[in-house]
Amino acid sequence: MRVLVALGGNAMTGPDGSATAAAQQTAIARAMQHIVDVVAAGHEVVLTHGNGPQVGNLLLKNEIAAAAAPPVPLDWCGAQTQGTIGFTILNALEPALAARGLPNPVAAIVSRTLVDRNDPGFSSPTKPIGRFLPHEQALPLIAHGQHWQDRGDKGWRRVVASPEPLEVLETHTLRTLIDAGYLVVAVLAREVQAQVLVIATDVPNAIVGYGTPDARPVGRVSLVEMEKLAAEGHFASGSMGPKVEAALRFVRAGGTRSVITALDCIADALSGAVGTVIES
Repeated sequence: MRVLVALGGNAMTGPDGSATAAAQQTAIARAMQHIVDVVAAGHEVVLTHGNGPQVGNLLLKNEIAAAAAPPVPLDWCGAQTQGTIGFTILNALEPALAARGLPNPVAAIVSRTLVDRNDPGFSSPTKPIGRFLPHEQALPLIAHGQHWQDRGDKGWRRVVASPEPLEVLETHTLRTLIDAGYLVVAVLAREVQAQVLVIATDVPNAIVGYGTPDARPVGRVSLVEMEKLAAEGHFASGSMGPKVEAALRFVRAGGTRSVITALDCIADALSGAVGTVIES
């Protein structure tokens, strides 16, 4: 079957959260071994990825170097990380496939997502990015029009809009490569017509009641049940929330199931035997 595997940005950093080039290369090389297990089992794979830590690094460089080099806008940071992550994935994936005798050609594309300029997400930014700052250091950035929120003891953090995606503009290119037999690395696209979505992150399950004595992992649930849990606010907007919403969106659009689980479990996740499994 056709499987859409999404690597969370944190699944492509070191165990301690390190985002050095060496740590990311090591994490991605490890991830590709699991992707190859899925390919070797006979499934058609489309690979997508997050970029939160990587964009955070670029934003930090923007801040530090602002006096010497013009900062680049957030969409440029997204495009740059797509290119870098895609390049690094291909460098690890090609030899991993070759070592298993698998002939699949691979390609990475930089893609753009169409959104509604009137999406309510633009008026209520919720997606945290970048580093925490003391309030006095965040004030000049707020004065320049950025949105920052008080995050308690950790300090203040920038938040940006997370509008609903309407269309990936490179969908035709994506489909052309898939039909030609390529294992494609691209941003998430509902139009790839996959049967299963596996979101690989750094935890084995989504958690209800996270940080409380009543915390428990979410196993196999229906779409309706998971929508109810999401509406009750169990999944933070800056961490598990976007992953849960992507999983829900996939099943709503007709996918057989979505699974959120740890990277090491993605091969087993295809059968729905592990992780948080959402089915219609």
